[in-house]
Amino acid sequence: MNFKKFRKFRKNAKALSPVIATIILIAVTVAVSVVVAAWMGALTIGFMGNSEQAKITNVVLTNNYDTTSNSITTTGTTSAAIITIQNTGSASVTINSATIDGYTATIVYAIPTGGVKAITLGTNPQVPIPKGSSMDITIALGAQSETFSNSAQYTLTLMTAKGNSLTSSASYTGP
Repeated sequence: MNFKKFRKFRKNAKALSPVIATIILIAVTVAVSVVVAAWMGALTIGFMGNSEQAKITNVVLTNNYDTTSNSITTTGTTSAAIITIQNTGSASVTINSATIDGYTATIVYAIPTGGVKAITLGTNPQVPIPKGSSMDITIALGAQSETFSNSAQYTLTLMTAKGNSLTSSASYTGP
């Protein structure tokens, strides 16, 4: 083997300088980190930006709800729960179903807390609650024969359109 030719070849071989190689590595690293940051930012906004955050702040149970006047009266015959829900999230929350102790309840009335104009409910009631607001929703037990028992504890669950549930417990203290 001819060592003179090998040394001559090695001496003439050109390579990147360490400074240029370092600059290229840093540029590639910065470019990849920008792409990853943009992708993660989009995921975070998608998951967190539209999150439903609502809570039940008050529950009133009654056996004297009048569906004609949508109020509690001495002549009312429907068992119902009036539930105040506060939307604390960054997006609107839509309530689309309710249960009382696991039994299906019907959403019969909804009005913004402190408001005067009720939301019109159709045959498939859905109640939108805008971000930062509260809503009083009335749900009624299915059959006229169902009533709340005195001093009994009840679990109320409201389901949102996105599949989240809001749960609260309340006791009936009535006649």
